Amino acid sequence: MEQKEATSTIEEVPNEGGEEIPAVAFNILDAPEGFSVKLPGPPPQAQRSEAALPKRTDKATLVTYAANEGGVSYIVNAVDYPEAFVATVPAEALINGGIQGIAGQVQGELKSSEDITLEGYPGKAYVLASPSGEVKGRSYLVGPRVYNLITVYNAGIGAPGADEFLDSLKLVNPPPQIERASADADAGTDAGTADGTGAAVEGGEDAGTAPDAGARRRAK
Repeated sequence: MEQKEATSTIEEVPNEGGEEIPAVAFNILDAPEGFSVKLPGPPPQAQRSEAALPKRTDKATLVTYAANEGGVSYIVNAVDYPEAFVATVPAEALINGGIQGIAGQVQGELKSSEDITLEGYPGKAYVLASPSGEVKGRSYLVGPRVYNLITVYNAGIGAPGADEFLDSLKLVNPPPQIERASADADAGTDAGTADGTGAAVEGGEDAGTAPDAGARRRAK
């Protein structure tokens, strides 16, 4: 397995106006990692990597699936952390750290966020404004894994399929929630964002087809 930091960039989505985006035809991706999600087009290739954790010798593992359709990027990303690491980090800090990592990658500003759940697991829904386009996403902590679902699109055009994609995550035999030891919230936030381990976007040339498929849409 190739080892690298889980950092990347998203290239800008064109900001000029255009015709309304047609309805998106989704297919269900049954991922071997234990979840399913709707993505447009044929099943994309999984991109896998590892990321160093701050002040630790163990690592987080990362898998990303992504596709582009109608000028919109659809990305689902799962980050598996060691259970001992997750047990020392407050759940909200770990989720927020991932969102902060995404915002940093796209030079984004948080427009809104709210607490949500998926089958009883904690999460957040959020919207970022950035030079790369508007980013609408959801992040969940499921046992030792953080799921990130992200759409990137031209805010002037919108993304009619965004909500269907974001609502589509299904868990297969999910693990129980991890019991946490008492930990300082600030330390948890730092632990969840350093070295890019909280970042959800794995860079690629053309999402769903290129060897590093995952997140970017080339600027036109």
